[in-house]
Amino acid sequence: MACELAEWKEMYEEKVWQVLLLAFAEDLECIPGFQQKVFHIEQPSEFIEDQPILNLVFDDCEGNDKLNFEVSNPDFKVEPNGSLVALKNITEVDRALFIHARSAQAEDMAEVLIVGGKEKHGSLKEIFKIEGNLGILRQKRALVASAILIPENQRPPFPRVVGRVINSDGAEGSKFRLSGKGVDQEPKGAFKINENNGEVLVTRSLDREAIPSYQLQVEVTDVSGKSIEGPVLLDVIVIDQNDNRPIFREGPYVGHIMEGSPTGSTVMRVMAFDADDPGTDNALLRYNILKQTPDKPSPNMFFIDPEKGDIVTVVSPALLDRETMENPKYELIIEAKDMAGHDVGLTGTATATIVIDDKNDHPPEFTKKEFQATVKEGVTGVIVNLTVEDQDDPATGAWRAVYTIINGNPGQSFEIHTNPKTNEGMLSVVKPLDYEISAFHTLLIKVENEDPLVPDIAYGPSSTATVQITVLDVNEGPVFHPDPMTVTKQENIPIGSVVLTVNATDPDTLQHQIIRYSVYKDPAGWLEINPTNGTIVTTAILDRESSYVHNNVYTALFLAIDSGNPPATGTGTLQIMLEDVNDNAPAIYPMLAKVCDDAKDLRVVVLGASDKDLHPNTDPFKFELSKQSVPDKVWKITKINNTHAQVSLLQNLKKANYNIPILVTDSGKPPLTNNTELKVQVCSCKKSKMDCSAADALHISMTLILLFSLFSLFCKFS
Repeated sequence: MACELAEWKEMYEEKVWQVLLLAFAEDLECIPGFQQKVFHIEQPSEFIEDQPILNLVFDDCEGNDKLNFEVSNPDFKVEPNGSLVALKNITEVDRALFIHARSAQAEDMAEVLIVGGKEKHGSLKEIFKIEGNLGILRQKRALVASAILIPENQRPPFPRVVGRVINSDGAEGSKFRLSGKGVDQEPKGAFKINENNGEVLVTRSLDREAIPSYQLQVEVTDVSGKSIEGPVLLDVIVIDQNDNRPIFREGPYVGHIMEGSPTGSTVMRVMAFDADDPGTDNALLRYNILKQTPDKPSPNMFFIDPEKGDIVTVVSPALLDRETMENPKYELIIEAKDMAGHDVGLTGTATATIVIDDKNDHPPEFTKKEFQATVKEGVTGVIVNLTVEDQDDPATGAWRAVYTIINGNPGQSFEIHTNPKTNEGMLSVVKPLDYEISAFHTLLIKVENEDPLVPDIAYGPSSTATVQITVLDVNEGPVFHPDPMTVTKQENIPIGSVVLTVNATDPDTLQHQIIRYSVYKDPAGWLEINPTNGTIVTTAILDRESSYVHNNVYTALFLAIDSGNPPATGTGTLQIMLEDVNDNAPAIYPMLAKVCDDAKDLRVVVLGASDKDLHPNTDPFKFELSKQSVPDKVWKITKINNTHAQVSLLQNLKKANYNIPILVTDSGKPPLTNNTELKVQVCSCKKSKMDCSAADALHISMTLILLFSLFSLFCKFS
């Protein structure tokens, strides 16, 4: 009994859908296209030739002039009257047939699903994307609102009736009221209802890709607007049409494949997007390569998986050889077509660029087996460029060369670097060569790539070469031995003293040349050199304390000039270490002191002494007062330390200027003494102000008194 009820329910639901669809077709104004777009038929044991399977109704609303039908399966056709028939007896077909109808005014597509009896109702519900109970008229009290199916992209005129709500117990004066998204909510005004008879109208074309379905609420109100029935849910389903072309969103597409890759190697994947209903064939895409540029060595170098969009190689590894291709870059025009790739589908295209990447399958080879180079002795720099050929891609490490000197360079006099633009090997001399030691050099050089070679490829004899280098003799300047030359001398040695005899030799041992000497730089003018034997003598007194001496060292430069043509010159440096002698007497500081005439502290000044000489010819210093000739002793000097002494008064003096003779003696052997006068100003001091103007009485210094005494004695004896 339960099984019979289930079968009856299924039959009832199918009949309801048929009635609804017919009702929509009767109520709506002419809508161009198939009047029914989806059909379900059970798979028979065999489709019989010319036996009608079902009838298709297409109306372009203009008389169907020159109407043409196309079927996705070539074993079927549609007669002019709309009957679908088989062209031969067929036992198995695909799960779906697509029928495309086209006239001068309109075109549309219908789908025939071939399913088992148990799948019929389920497939219908899936097509319309609605719940299972939408197929049954839902009832709440006396208000009945059946689901409404509306194709997207309908053409004007609008508004048009798309359904009706029934109120079986409608009281006099009652009215229908519609609300929800699409009515009084955004997008507002898409639907409205005839408040008197319950007809539901759509006011504009709908877009399933924007909103696939609407859930409206309908209710019945009395004259005052008070709800007396409902609200009841009213579902509006927007039926998808194939109105969106596939779009490649992720371009540009660039893929790389290594040359010599096995057949079937995946290059990349391209994917397109279709905004139509993904549950229908409207968005079921298939991929195809429309064009390949260039078309050599084969017009079909690549294949694209029609369902996944994977691009793979289809030629043998031997044809995928970058070095034999006109262009290692291919452009493919890729097409994506919906409706599972059938002719009625919409298409979109994109360009996919495929780059054949290089691998290191060609070793570099020298263009010559032997290279020649000539270089002057004593010169550094590039002497020859070594050229190679490599068929690999210049933009890769498979082309870039690396050079190595493997023999003939024990002194590391040569280096080789790669020119990044030309790939040439730049052979350079980095340590000057000597013709007298070796006039010829032979180098063995190998070249390799930055990247390793692929297996089964090896470097051959052409990847090595020799370089013959000839060294040219040049006239080299004489060389001083040693350089610098160092000698130690005391300062103040007599003029004409021999400092040193220099020695310079000519490196050109195979030539017999004469060397002459001259002074190049002698800052103080103290020296001269014998031009033939190189003996250096003094022409002035050597002074360690001179400004030309730095850190006790005097430096002079001398030239050695050979007799070559042209002559060559060598430079030698002489450093004289000067030893100190006691030739500088010490000096005192300060030379002036001031003191108040009423000072209570009779200490006048602290004297210091300095000496230009070095120890032991300097401190400790001895400070003394010269013999005072005045009757009263008024000055006193007292030692503080090795370099300083205190000058004091024994009594206050009147305002005046005084010159005090001071003797200071160093510790040299023999010692040197300096007799210096210290000027002392005795000033008047009042209110913290010191007045040191000229004194009332003139006080003659002890020195002047002594001079007068000596002068008197001289006159007496004369």
